[in-house]
Amino acid sequence: MIVAVAVGHELWLALSFALGMTWEVLWALILGFALSGMIQAVVSKRELRRLLPDDSPKSLAVASGLGAASSSCSYASVALARSLFRKGANFTAAMAFEIASTNLVIELGIIIALLLGWQFVVGEFAGGLLMIVLLAVLFRLFLTQRLVEEARKEAEKGRRGSMEGHAEMEMSVESNGSIWQRLSSPDGFTATANNFVMDWAAVARDVFGGLLIAGMLAAWVPDSFWQGFFFEHHHTLAKVWGPLVGPAVAILSFVCSIGNVPLAAVLWNGGISFGGVLSFIFADLIILPILHIYRRYYGWRMAGFLLGTFYATMVAAGLAVEFLFQGLGIERHARNAKVDTASVSWNYTTFLNILFLLLAAALVWRYFRRGGGWAMLRTMNEPLGEQHHAHHAHGAHAHR
Repeated sequence: MIVAVAVGHELWLALSFALGMTWEVLWALILGFALSGMIQAVVSKRELRRLLPDDSPKSLAVASGLGAASSSCSYASVALARSLFRKGANFTAAMAFEIASTNLVIELGIIIALLLGWQFVVGEFAGGLLMIVLLAVLFRLFLTQRLVEEARKEAEKGRRGSMEGHAEMEMSVESNGSIWQRLSSPDGFTATANNFVMDWAAVARDVFGGLLIAGMLAAWVPDSFWQGFFFEHHHTLAKVWGPLVGPAVAILSFVCSIGNVPLAAVLWNGGISFGGVLSFIFADLIILPILHIYRRYYGWRMAGFLLGTFYATMVAAGLAVEFLFQGLGIERHARNAKVDTASVSWNYTTFLNILFLLLAAALVWRYFRRGGGWAMLRTMNEPLGEQHHAHHAHGAHAHR
């Protein structure tokens, strides 16, 4: 009986941490996905292949901008990058798009700011851009044309990954008007709602899974363990060790996209270095399930090449930002990330949650009111042929 009570208490404590973090970030998640939905409503996926013909600085800059304007779902970005590559986009530019879409998106910045602080937001975006530059350099030095062609042959086999239907769906507004005119039109509202709901459906597993895992770590793993693991009391060693081991911890966490930010908050409070937090967040593109998808998409050799080059750039970017921010005197030191047990009181968080839940309800209502919503959700994991692609694009806007 005593054991059962103790186990129940520990489970409730973990769940309480998870619920507490969920309540703290709920409004920010809705805001971030709503803004992302608006951006995606005016950015057409049809233009991506044409805009990424090579690995020139211009193409990489375009890839970064388009990635920042896309969905933050890691699985969808990986699937879309494969689709772009199959249709003729440059492989390096496609990988730059992939990095940008998971590290430079607005919803990620909002959650990082809320849980970890503005310094981590600046570090995340600076490090994300640096990763793209470093990756381009590594690819120029070590990526052979033979390996690219081998990867293309594997990609042409069309092996399924995850979120392929979501990645291929065209849900932008087709209009020649200004951005505001497109967004304020009935079609613009529908497109925003479509992107909002589909993005939530794509990342909900990772977001709430990450919150639950973070809650368990916060409740069950003492800070002393993390402090020893990350060498917190060895100042110089910790700054190097954190970025080196951060991606390895992320790989084993199985959580990607925004879902690894709550885990990063727990690790920061536990003692990982500033650069280690950034490297951990960067590594959502090399978790074990996504490495398996790389193998299916491009073959074993390219999957290994991506693991090695991505890991190296994540470590280098984390280290570079760590020492740059230290030199500028803006590195964060206070280990007070918002990792709290569940507590609801009438404050600004409660007010914002209610306000943005109403916004979410309006967008969800719009999504299902137009018809075809359930069908779109059912095909998120199914590759779309051209006819299905056109059908979904038409269905998103035709009924008013």
